[in-house]
Amino acid sequence: MERLAEIYPAACELEHRDPFELTIATILSAQTTDRAVNSVTPELFARYPAAADLAAADPAEVERIIKPTGFFRAKTASIIACARALVERFGGEVPPRMEDLVTLPGIGRKTANVILGVAFDIPGFAVDTHVTRLTNRLKLVATREPEKIEAVVTRMVPPEEWTGLSLRLILHGRRICEARRPRCEECVLNDFCPSSTVKPP
Repeated sequence: MERLAEIYPAACELEHRDPFELTIATILSAQTTDRAVNSVTPELFARYPAAADLAAADPAEVERIIKPTGFFRAKTASIIACARALVERFGGEVPPRMEDLVTLPGIGRKTANVILGVAFDIPGFAVDTHVTRLTNRLKLVATREPEKIEAVVTRMVPPEEWTGLSLRLILHGRRICEARRPRCEECVLNDFCPSSTVKPP
């Protein structure tokens, strides 16, 4: 935690101004890059600034805007359904509770943990593909099931560190500990990482 904190901010790279924008952007981020999402959300949120606006949107227009993120038909259905659920059940506001968030279309525990930690400053440990890979390479866990990884890691670190550690592991996975060829020689963890291919002297 200390070493990663020295080089990475506890930051989400999805651009957003409020919990609603973060929620929609996180749904859009599935199977694509944050850069791709950030390229479409300015137009999306300019046209649909609130849940009620997106809930009433023409799906064809939403599809046109978000097409660069891939899987745009399914994502359009998800974000419109999510916006409608927010309007119908939560007064158009994103609820700051895990048990409510996971009832929304397009939102599982990973997305809910991102929303809690980043939008509401409520401890949440989001487990994506990067976190799964890094926690296994570091031998913190011996499972690829996100809920089990979340349970194990959140017992190891205090709640106030959950969000920051998750966000930093994601950034480290994108920049250094890549899936195909981890850049162990550049890694600040390589002197104790059990999976390191380059041990320092």
